[in-house]
Amino acid sequence: MAQLIVFTDLDGTLLDHNNYRWEAARPALEQLQARRMPVVLCTSKTRAEVLPLWEELGLRDPFVVENGGAVYIPRNYFPFPLPKARSDAQFQVLELGEPYQKLVRALDEAAKTGGVQVRGFSRMTDKEVAKLCNLKVAAARLARRREFDEPFVIEKATPQRKERFFNWLRERGLRWREGGRFLHLMGGNDKGAAVEQASDLYRKMYTAIRTVGLGDSPNDLDFLAVVDEPVLVAKPDGSHDAEVRSKLPQIRLAKGAGPEGWKEAIEEILGCQV
Repeated sequence: MAQLIVFTDLDGTLLDHNNYRWEAARPALEQLQARRMPVVLCTSKTRAEVLPLWEELGLRDPFVVENGGAVYIPRNYFPFPLPKARSDAQFQVLELGEPYQKLVRALDEAAKTGGVQVRGFSRMTDKEVAKLCNLKVAAARLARRREFDEPFVIEKATPQRKERFFNWLRERGLRWREGGRFLHLMGGNDKGAAVEQASDLYRKMYTAIRTVGLGDSPNDLDFLAVVDEPVLVAKPDGSHDAEVRSKLPQIRLAKGAGPEGWKEAIEEILGCQV
C-alpha cells in the first residue's frame, strides 16, 4: 500500500478560526500517529509560532512555514543527505523564499508607486497584531518574527491604484496570496512548491506515497492543487470558499469547520471512525 502523507493548513483548518484550538481533531490526529502516517503542517505562520504547537501536537514530521518560505526537517528524519539544506541544532532547513527585509522594502515601494495605503506586520506593534488576530500579545510577538513572508492589509486604495500596486509587484517577480485575515507578500515560493519538494523526499524514502491536503482558503490553493486528495474545510458559517471550489471543482468538501471538519475528513480518508 502507498504511504499516506497528510499536509495541512493551520488557521481555520486544523486550528479553530477564532480561538486557535485543535482538540476537536485529536482523535483523528492520534489515529494518524498510531499508524505512523506523517502529518506535515503547511502554514503562513512563522517558525517561532509553529514550533511550540508542533511539540504540543506531538509531531515529529517536517513542517512548512511562511507560505512555503522554508521547510523544516528534523535532523536525521530522512535516511539520506539533504545537500541543499542548512542545518541547525534541531532541523535541516530548505530555504525557498526571499529575505524578509527585501519584501518589506518592496511592499513600501509598491504602495508609494501605486498610491495606495498599506500596513504590513513590520509596521504594526505586537498589540495591533494581537487585536487583529485575536491573539495574546506574546503570541503576536512570535507572529511578527518573520523571515520569508509579509502579511499586510490594504487600508485605502481605488481599484485603479490597487491594480497599479499589484502590477508593480508582479513585474518584479513577487507574489501574494489571500489568507483568512491578511494578504501575504512573498517571493517566488508558495505552499505548493514546498509541498512538492517535501513530497519528492517522501517518494525517495517510500516505494509509493498518497498525499492528502487540507485547507480552507485561497492561500491554500497552491498546495491543494498538487496533492493527490485535496480537502476543503468549511468556514465557521458552514460555507466553503468559492474561489477554491471554482479552481478545484473535484475537491472533497468537509462539512465541519476548523478541527471538526479536519477530523471528519481524516475519518473518511482512513475509512473508519476514530
